[in-house]
Amino acid sequence: APAPGWHASAPQHAPAAPSRDTTGHVALPPGGPVPLPQAPEGTGVTTLAVLLIGPAGAGKTTVARYWAQHRRVPTAHISLDDVREWVCAGFADPQSGWNDHSEAQYRLARRTCGFAARNFLANGISCILDDAVFPDRPVVGLGGWKRHVGPGLLPVVLLPGLDIVLERNAERSGNRRLSDEEVAGIHGRMAGWYGSGLPIIDNSQYDVPTTARLLDDVLARAIASPPSW
Repeated sequence: APAPGWHASAPQHAPAAPSRDTTGHVALPPGGPVPLPQAPEGTGVTTLAVLLIGPAGAGKTTVARYWAQHRRVPTAHISLDDVREWVCAGFADPQSGWNDHSEAQYRLARRTCGFAARNFLANGISCILDDAVFPDRPVVGLGGWKRHVGPGLLPVVLLPGLDIVLERNAERSGNRRLSDEEVAGIHGRMAGWYGSGLPIIDNSQYDVPTTARLLDDVLARAIASPPSW
């Protein structure tokens, strides 16, 4: 039997042109940016857009994935690195030296992730993005995410101690494993988030479920009193 809502026979007239704002029954993002969320019942049942910031080895991807999987409402995890690595032929590996190609790939990935986030949110699905955003590059970092998603994006910094970051990075493989010197340099730049007003979680001594619970607590406070960024 045909599925509900579908006709067994082909229509005898040409279908109307699809609306520019829809694809099938799925609404595409509105033109306006994502507004700040309202969470009268707590963060667990609220549609949120979260940006998890941290150095390589901080556990961003692991925490973001766990948080998304264990919420009571549909939540998507959007990894900037995953999207950046969609580029196959011509992939620019920043480990080989930063250049115009790697810069362009990061910018394109951020824009793509931002569109994906707005698309999920427009359809009632929360999202958490993870990225190594530096405090000394505000236009490219937070400024870029704010343009791509909107002022409703809630940034949280995940920043364990350097020894923990080095240990976790050593367990990586492929192009996501950095040299100790690179990790130390990135971690030092990330320390600039202290004093920025953004919420910071030092997860040096916490497992993933505990860190995810702390993230919920931080987000509840951020919704009640949004940080200036």
